[in-house]
Amino acid sequence: MVSWPDPVRRRTAVLAEALGGCAERDAPLGARTTYRVGGPAALLVEADDEAALAGVHRALVAVGEPVPVVVVGQGSNMLVADAGFGGLAVVLGAGLCTVAVEGSHLVAGGGAKLPVLARRSAAAGLRGFEWAVGVPGSVGGAVRMNAGGHGSDVAATLVRCRSFDLAAGDARDEGPARLALGYRRSALGPGEVVVRAEFALAPGEATEAEALVSEIVRWRRANQPGGSNAGSVFTNPPGDAAGRLVEAAGCKGLRIGTAHVSEKHANFIQADPGGAADDVRAVMEAVRSRVAERLGVTLRTEVRLVGFADVPDPLVEARPSTSTGGPR
Repeated sequence: MVSWPDPVRRRTAVLAEALGGCAERDAPLGARTTYRVGGPAALLVEADDEAALAGVHRALVAVGEPVPVVVVGQGSNMLVADAGFGGLAVVLGAGLCTVAVEGSHLVAGGGAKLPVLARRSAAAGLRGFEWAVGVPGSVGGAVRMNAGGHGSDVAATLVRCRSFDLAAGDARDEGPARLALGYRRSALGPGEVVVRAEFALAPGEATEAEALVSEIVRWRRANQPGGSNAGSVFTNPPGDAAGRLVEAAGCKGLRIGTAHVSEKHANFIQADPGGAADDVRAVMEAVRSRVAERLGVTLRTEVRLVGFADVPDPLVEARPSTSTGGPR
């Protein structure tokens, strides 16, 4: 049992009562990330549909104050502090992980895995989503950060997104314009949960699409490390590559405790089995400092830092809803 501060314990008690038996206290959270290090969440709930998300909204209203909330898909771009996260973790369950091919469109739940979408669309002879086979994230996270790779990104094919607002307690369908998708960013707020996304792809030959998927997988295995990491740690500055800068600053192989910069790709930070999230964070900051001092470039991380004392937790301030949950 984690010894949470009194405000966290009081808030957790109210949330747990409002959520009933579906909430788990002191739930492993770091273990749900691809780093596989880090502490627990004070409270965790799994949501399989919008009705469950509406229940989360009502629980947040019951607290009567802003609540730290983090939404978890595949946990592939998240680092949870060893001290844990003193808020509510909302995990997208199986009901929000569906994938369907509808003509030339690919429709998927927010929790669906990107490699699954890439392979399903390729097998159906649809082109334009092959790049995602090497990104171990979820659809919701990919929309939120406009994930991409191999010359493409989410913005290239996204035509519609449905999100549920945990603060307002309702959902809406919207096109990419409102999302303001840019390089590794979007306008989605911390309490807006992507429940479904639709992508328009180009008809083609399944054999060609599957061959490209296989080539991307081969390239990733040859050029990027496996093990416990969150993929690329830093975004690429304009006109340059973060990995090149990290290597040029002499940081390749840099180790602090149980974490180190990969020798295979300098923009990856690896965690040892059973290691510490705080060591991963320390390596991140050491790399940022060295690159800034030696090359004059300030790197920005694309990894979400959760539960760290010097990083504000995303807050959701819920208000009673009069909506039926339909589009708005």
